[in-house]
Order: sequence, then C-alpha cells, then structure tokens
Amino acid sequence: MKLIARIAAPAAALVLAGLTGTACAPQTSDNSAQKDHKSGTLRVWLFQEVNNKPKEKVVADAVAAFRAAHKDAKVEVEYIPVETRAQRVKAAFNDPKSAPDLIEYGNTDTAGYVKDGGLADVSAEFAAWAEAKDTDATARTSVTVGGRIYGAPLFVGVRALYYRTDVFKELGIAPPKTQDELIATARKIHKAKPELYGLAVGGAYTYGAMPFIWAQGGELAEESGGAYRAAINSPAARRGITAYTSLFGDDNCPAAKCASMGGNATVTAFASGKAAMAIGGDFSHQAVEAGAVKGKYAVVPLPGRQAGSIAPAFAGGNNIGVLKSSSHRTLAVDLMKQFAGKETQRKLFEAMGFLPTYTDVRGEVATKEPFVEPFVRTLGAGTKFVPASPGWGQIDASLVLPTMFQEIVSGRKDVARASDDAAKKMDAAFAAAG
Repeated sequence: MKLIARIAAPAAALVLAGLTGTACAPQTSDNSAQKDHKSGTLRVWLFQEVNNKPKEKVVADAVAAFRAAHKDAKVEVEYIPVETRAQRVKAAFNDPKSAPDLIEYGNTDTAGYVKDGGLADVSAEFAAWAEAKDTDATARTSVTVGGRIYGAPLFVGVRALYYRTDVFKELGIAPPKTQDELIATARKIHKAKPELYGLAVGGAYTYGAMPFIWAQGGELAEESGGAYRAAINSPAARRGITAYTSLFGDDNCPAAKCASMGGNATVTAFASGKAAMAIGGDFSHQAVEAGAVKGKYAVVPLPGRQAGSIAPAFAGGNNIGVLKSSSHRTLAVDLMKQFAGKETQRKLFEAMGFLPTYTDVRGEVATKEPFVEPFVRTLGAGTKFVPASPGWGQIDASLVLPTMFQEIVSGRKDVARASDDAAKKMDAAFAAAG
C-alpha cells in the first residue's frame, strides 16, 4: 500500500445524500451474500488522510454522480485510520451483517483479504468495464490473485530520489547515475557538510531498501506452483542488502540515529533541511513543498546498477474492493467503478497528488504537473510488487525485513546470517498461509 503519512484520528463518518460504511468476511464461514438489492444504503470505508478535506470533496462528487444514476440508492462513507485498519477489517470479516459494502485497502493487503474470504471476485465486471483496458499492468496485478480480479486500483505510488539542488551546486556535483555513485555521493556530501545526512536512510524503511535488492537482480521471494519461498538470502539479494546497509554509519547516516527510521522519518529529515537526499514518493511532494527546502530541491529516478538505468521501485498504492458479504453487489460494483474511474482519479490527483492507475490519464497529468515526470519515468522503467501471498501480511506486520536490516547495521549479525534468519521467518509465514 502507499506510505503517505496519515493520522490516527477518530473515524469520522461523512454522510452524503444519505450514504454509510463497514467491511469483509471470516475464514471460518462462507461470507457470500444471498441477496442483491437494487436499492437501499451502501456503506463505504475509506482511509483517513492527514488533510482529508480535499479527499472528502472528491468523494462527494463521485457519490453525487453515482446517485444521479441510482435514484433509489444512498451511500454512507466512513473514514477510518489506516493504522487500525487490520483490526477493523478483521472484525468486519467475522461479523458480515455489520460489514460495509465497499472498502479502500492497501494493495499489499489483497492476497490476505482474498484468503480470508472477504473480497468479492469481480473479474467479469472488470473485464466488461471499458475504462479498465487502460489500467497499467502493475496496478492490475495489485488486484489479481490466482488469475481472478478482486477490486479496482484507485491510485499508484512509487518512489524516486529527492535531492538538494543548492547543496549539489555548492559542492559542484551532479545527480548520481548509478547506485555506486549514489553511495559515494552521499558520503562526499556528509564529509563536506557533517550537519547533513548525505542520503537519509532508515532501518525500518522496507520500501526504500527494496530497490537496492531488485537493482542487483535479487528478489524477496520466488513462486512455484502457487507456493512462495524466500529468496532474500540469495547471492543477488545479499548484494543489494549490502549496498543499502552500507549507507548506515558515521560517513553518511549514523546507525544510532537512522536504524529506527522509517520512510516518513527520512522524508521529514529531507523536508526539514537535515538531509541532502532522500528516497521519497510522489505522495511525499506536498510534505516536501511545505518544508524548509521548498524551491531548493529536485527529483530524479533512483539510479540502478548500470549508468542510465532506473532501479525497480515498489509499486505501492490503494485499491477499492466490493465485499463478498455485500447484499448490494450490483450497486456496489457500480460505485466501485465510480470511485476508481478516470474522472475521480483525475480529481484525486489534483486534490491529493495521487498518481492515476490509467496510463492515458497519467500521461495527461504529467504534462500539467512537471513534478510527476520522474515518477512516471520510474513507472515506465518497470516496477516490482511484494509476493502475492497472504503470508506477506504476516511478514510485513512482524517486521521481518526491518529486523534484518537493523541486525546488520547494529553489527549484531552479518548479512549472510541475518538474511538466512529472515528467510526462515518468511518461509514459515508462507507455509502457514498455505
């Protein structure tokens, strides 16, 4: 899912012309709804943003358009904190009668929610939806499990390299063109300006570390016959881990300060003027613009191993899905299309900076907003996704990879031992998930 800073605010309900919200299905029973009512109230759960008002306006417009076509339907939208989504969705899975008809969910949650029986298979409707043909391949993958479609992509998010133009100009250096140059540049800057991190990195920044692993040809896991096995301890993955963890130390980002940092902390360090470079998302743009470096930074794709190449980025983002327990399936699918359609995605980009999942719409917005260009280039160069296994949710929640990075940068374990231990934990999670 995307890593946009969010707030754990009370779940505020936004009632629009009679709209309402709830969520999914238990592992122990069949959550399939027996009825498909063509009227009544649809409940929707969406994520609460740091600044939610612009999103609320876009959602209100989408709801109004939906109701204009469905006079007998009402919609109730509730905004829930992303931090507590797991508990809320699990409770809804175990109590279908109180569950919503539609939910926004992180794209890394897809496989787990499908295994739990919560999301409806909308393959037929998605295939018949004219706009869906323009959905990019990575976004489509994020709603696909076992060849079936379980929702519609809402937006996509990728990361690139933010850098201080004033610092680079002062030191007479150019943006790095390879990952080796990136590491060398980070150290050069910190040596010249000890008050700055050359490149802000975080031991808890899983999605910032992944491009280093992928750029070296490594993978998180490999799939065979529908089953996953960890590959984080392969020679190629270990080269990437070594490259990333080499950035922790007194010559760039001291482990004592940086080992515990996550993605938001690294972007905050850059935005506040404490770092010369950071790996941030298109969704980080607003935060950086509001910081001390406004007007003094630029963004380029994160370089890969070879000069001129772009490191594969994690394709984050969120989706909209219909719950299997919904008693308004037809209406819920239509509302899903309204929320995830091209017009709403255009508005979400304008309001929130969320990148559209449609290739044509993304091309449109890129011509209007120059800051989007390096992120679009990154998407075009090829992105990666996490293993499409319900076990990934457990791996992520258990902080398997952050623990591995932190063990290495603290000196408790070397790369070989830490990656072997991480692989064992990953394999156990994959096996438990089935």
